[in-house]
Amino acid sequence: MNGIHDMGGMDGFGKVDAPPAEPAFHEPWEGRVMAMNRALVVSKEWNIDEGRFGIEVLPAHLYIMTSYYERWFLRLENMCVEAGLVTREEIAKGHAEETRRPLKGEPLTPANVGKTFARGSFERAPSAPAKFKIGDRVRAKNINPVCHTRLPRFVRGHVGVIERVHGAHVFPDIAVSEKREVPAWLYTVVFDNRDLWGPDADPTVEVSIDAFEPYLEHVS
Repeated sequence: MNGIHDMGGMDGFGKVDAPPAEPAFHEPWEGRVMAMNRALVVSKEWNIDEGRFGIEVLPAHLYIMTSYYERWFLRLENMCVEAGLVTREEIAKGHAEETRRPLKGEPLTPANVGKTFARGSFERAPSAPAKFKIGDRVRAKNINPVCHTRLPRFVRGHVGVIERVHGAHVFPDIAVSEKREVPAWLYTVVFDNRDLWGPDADPTVEVSIDAFEPYLEHVS
């Protein structure tokens, strides 16, 4: 979808200054928010792409005004309510008022906490041969989907070259919109910096993105 979260190429936000010794958490509550999100990973209430979409649909003013873990917290609240795990009234009161349905997956315990840090593989067997190969010129489609997508706006409509083929992986767009796994080929596509940003851009720089096959079309 198009939203404030897709900030690549936007002007006016100033330089990103990264502190040389950035702590993992600035406040204890940030660690608790991360722990709660990890617990829901084990529960299998939603997949990683639905989780990303949960942040993307935050209103623009909230996205700009909130910190990284504040967004995580707001996402968690909204998705738990939507999943029927809690009500807004219970959140406001700070305690459950009735017994809710059990989680889809196993509850988080000290015995399985390690699972929350395991990185799963999203590679899947392809359902069809790859349409593109290394060296092919492709155009990123100028799409404006209303649901989740991993294609950044700044490359849409621009021509790049396939640099690498990564195999087939779960296609995020359908994982969110239809809540099912569909494999799609994944490629690294390289774009000329000046083509993206104009003649004043550094000609020695190239921009690479990973793009799924449905995002791309051949350029003759």
